[in-house]
Amino acid sequence: MICPKCQFENREEAVFCRNCGSSLESDISCPNCEASNPPDSRFCEKCDQVLKPPEAAPSIDYSQPQSYTPKFLADKILTTRNTIEGERKLVTVLFADVANYTAISEKLDPEEVHQIMDGCFHILMDEIHRYEGTINQFTGDGVMALFGAPLAHEDHAQRACRAALAIQKTIDEYGEKIKRECGVEFKLRIGLNSGPVIVGAIGDDLRMDYTAIGDTTNLAMRMESTTEPGNNQIAGNMYRLVKVYFECEDLGSAFEKGKQEPQRTYRLIKSSDVRTRFEASVSKGLIRFVGRKNSMSALMNAWDKTVNGSGQVLGWWEKPVSENRGFCLSSETP
Repeated sequence: MICPKCQFENREEAVFCRNCGSSLESDISCPNCEASNPPDSRFCEKCDQVLKPPEAAPSIDYSQPQSYTPKFLADKILTTRNTIEGERKLVTVLFADVANYTAISEKLDPEEVHQIMDGCFHILMDEIHRYEGTINQFTGDGVMALFGAPLAHEDHAQRACRAALAIQKTIDEYGEKIKRECGVEFKLRIGLNSGPVIVGAIGDDLRMDYTAIGDTTNLAMRMESTTEPGNNQIAGNMYRLVKVYFECEDLGSAFEKGKQEPQRTYRLIKSSDVRTRFEASVSKGLIRFVGRKNSMSALMNAWDKTVNGSGQVLGWWEKPVSENRGFCLSSETP
C-alpha cells in the first residue's frame, strides 16, 4: 500500500506507514489547497491537483517472448508443448513491416520513432494474439508471426487473414494520428503464405525453434516485400485455403526470387459472408440426396404425428451387406 503522504510502499495489511507513521486509511490532504480527499484519489476534488503519480505500465522486452505473450496463450503453449515438439505442421506465416521506415527514421527524432514503433508493436501483438497466433520474432520495423504452430488450428489460414485485416484497419487509424502529430505517412505492408514447418524445442521462456520446409517462410517474406503499403498480399497456395472465406483480387503471376515457376499472388481485401464449413459447402452447391425417398417419407410422417400430439421415436440401423448395404429409418410411438 502506498503512503498518501510520503509515497512509501508498505505491505498491503499495514495500517500505518512505517516510513513516516501516517495513517494509511485516512483521507489524502491536497498539498495545494489542503482539501481532504478519499484515499484512492489521484486528483484533488477541489483544485484538480495531482495526488498520486500514475502507475507505470509494465515494460516489454521484445527479445523475451514471455514478456509480450498473454498468459492465456502462454499457458496453452506450455501445456501442449510435449505433444507438438518435433511435429510436422501446416501453418501460415505472416510478415508485417513499416513501409518507408528509413525515411521516417531520417525525418524524426529517434525517441519519436521509438514511441511510434512501440505503439505499432502493441497493435500487432493485440491482433495477432487475439486470433491465437504467436509472434516468432521482432524485426526492428515489423514482426514475423505463425498461425497453427505451436497451437494447432485447422483454420490457421483464416485466422491469419482476419488478423491481417484487423491490423490494417487499426493501423489506418493510428497512421492518421501519426500524420497529424508528426507529419509522416505511416503504413504497413503484410505478406502471408501457408506451408509445412517442423516445430522444434519450446523453452520455458516460450522461445520456439522450428525448421521451415521448402520456401514457406521465404515466400511469405516475398509477399510482404512486393505488396503496396497498406495492403495484404497472399500466395497462391494460401489463396486456395481461404478463397471461399475472403474476397481477394487476382494480381496475376510473377517470377519471385528463388522460384523457377511464376507465382500467382492475390490481394486480400475483406471477409466474405461465409464463416463456417457448412456455409462454404453451400456456396459451392450441395449435392442432392439420392435414394432416400422412403427415409424422408418416414421422417415426415413422424413429424406430422408429432405435430398432431402423438410423440414419436426415430431410429436407424445398418442393413447387412447381403441386403444391399444401406441405412433404414423407422419410427414408433412411445
